[in-house]
Amino acid sequence: MKEIEKCRELTEEEDKSFIWKETRRYLGLGAKAGDSMTEELISQCLKDLESTAAPKWAVKEFPLKIQGDRIYTEGFSTESKSLLKNLAGCEKVIIFAATLGTGVDHLIRRYEKIQMSRAVVLQAAAAAWIEEFCNRKNRMLKEAYEKEGWFLRPRFSPGYGDFPLECQQSILTVLEAGKRIGLTLTDSMLMAPSKSVSAVIGVGRQPVNCRLEGCESCDKSDCQFRRSKE
Repeated sequence: MKEIEKCRELTEEEDKSFIWKETRRYLGLGAKAGDSMTEELISQCLKDLESTAAPKWAVKEFPLKIQGDRIYTEGFSTESKSLLKNLAGCEKVIIFAATLGTGVDHLIRRYEKIQMSRAVVLQAAAAAWIEEFCNRKNRMLKEAYEKEGWFLRPRFSPGYGDFPLECQQSILTVLEAGKRIGLTLTDSMLMAPSKSVSAVIGVGRQPVNCRLEGCESCDKSDCQFRRSKE
């Protein structure tokens, strides 16, 4: 993984375009632009996040063992048909976590008290921002692994399909996420900070014709927030 930081990033304009598009999607606008007031509010919220977010990530690789319907790694063990399908043909897994930091939560809570419309847009923009950050790091991992003859599956998060949400505890523990990036879990299995992601990424020798983002690997095809395939 030493070559990861040398891999190509999206340009600033490509990053911004993705975040704008995803913010609109989370707001229920689909691919359409909102009215002028909404677009201006999105712009203001993205500027707020730019000065507040402190994105961090943690990643570790482990061998993968599958026996029957059970998945074994040094990071976690579980039964999940949907994750098993995602990991078909894989020999190891990458365990991944990322967060925007506590400042974003504080910003959203502040506006929930004084301007709820801005808080709603901040929620959407922050969700888009963390997804863009994860996608960027996944692309970096993809490029680094392919140089060594390995190919990645789409990231798959606890809570997708029948992958138990409880596995987040093991994932964050093995990553030492609390110490390394300030990411912990509440008693109800919610991540703190809230704008955070944990995921498993399968690694195999056979190339696969799929994107690495997480939305496409979710079976909930009728979700109103599902990303278009276009």
